[in-house]
Amino acid sequence: MTAASLPILPLAGVRVVELCSTASGPFSTMLLSDMGADVIKIEPPAGDGLRQWPPLNQGYSENFASLNRNKRSAVLDLKNADDLATARRLILQADVLVENNRPGVMDRLGLGYAAMSAERPDLLFCSISAYGQSGPRAGEGGFDLTIQAAAGVMSVTGEPDGDPVKCGVPLSDFASGLYAAFSIAAMLAHVRAGGRGAHIDIPMFGCTLGVAALQTSEYFGNDRSPVKLGSAHPRNAPYQAFRAQDGHFAIAAGNHKLWLDVLGVVDLPGLAQDPRFVTTTDRARNQAALRDILEGVFTTRPVAHWIDAFHVAGVPHARINDYAAALDDPQTLHMGWVQPVQLPDGQTTRTFTSPVRLNGHGFPIRRRPPALGEHTEALRGPDVWGAR
Repeated sequence: MTAASLPILPLAGVRVVELCSTASGPFSTMLLSDMGADVIKIEPPAGDGLRQWPPLNQGYSENFASLNRNKRSAVLDLKNADDLATARRLILQADVLVENNRPGVMDRLGLGYAAMSAERPDLLFCSISAYGQSGPRAGEGGFDLTIQAAAGVMSVTGEPDGDPVKCGVPLSDFASGLYAAFSIAAMLAHVRAGGRGAHIDIPMFGCTLGVAALQTSEYFGNDRSPVKLGSAHPRNAPYQAFRAQDGHFAIAAGNHKLWLDVLGVVDLPGLAQDPRFVTTTDRARNQAALRDILEGVFTTRPVAHWIDAFHVAGVPHARINDYAAALDDPQTLHMGWVQPVQLPDGQTTRTFTSPVRLNGHGFPIRRRPPALGEHTEALRGPDVWGAR
């Protein structure tokens, strides 16, 4: 393999200490570790709570494995003076600290940003919390469900007449992790250029509002809160899931040409002149009537027929996949995103790796997810990081 064909690890040499549990923090540091950062995960004696989440593979959580590859684990009891001193030393030797405790916890431990940056001015100290480090709600805790509720996601998710439901994917957790990793990578460039470190404040509430840009702008534009539309879109139609003879599928006619292509597939060219459907705005306003007309045609044939027809017509389309189907999709297989990973007990499972490619290469799994405290003793030594 030539040097040009080797995978690029842009964060190689970056040292990260993680004091996090569950999802948002561990996800952010895994993104960093995928790109080459050396991540030491400090866990309490009972371990990250995610280690107990099923499914369990010979007692080891597959959920935990999915967020903690390429890391080392040290068990430190921060109520113990010696362990607290070890944690402090590791942080001061690191480039980045990521923590997702409630505001004030790190300060009470003597590990807060003010104390650490006084000795290490270029330290990047990233705090992920429910509502942020200041303000009237800063002291509140939160999990993905409560943040989705508070930030409006549950008000636009589900069918119009249905009860409140959350997004099935933990949107608030993972959006916050993405914001954290992006902010850290941006600030690493700043520090490498000679700038000082910083306290990066990642509020899950704000991050969830941030990724809802289309919903917040809709409110700012018409002074009305968006509402639940099921799979439909407030400004485009046909742009939703439709019933076929044997199931459902989705199409997204996101512009006028695609709308005309849809009419060609269903052989209803006259709808182009129907005053209810002339413009995108008209179609969105009357999309319930449009859905009924289209489903009258779609329900005469199976899903496979319409998938083939819209593929030929060039209209964006998709089956309603479950995760088994999505992970077995030909594109997933081509990209090599599903890879085997070994667990600490020697069992092998599978995991979804980084979807990012650089120069055509993905990122390797350099280190399997760790057993609880697997590296504790080695990390008590004076030189745990090695050469940069």
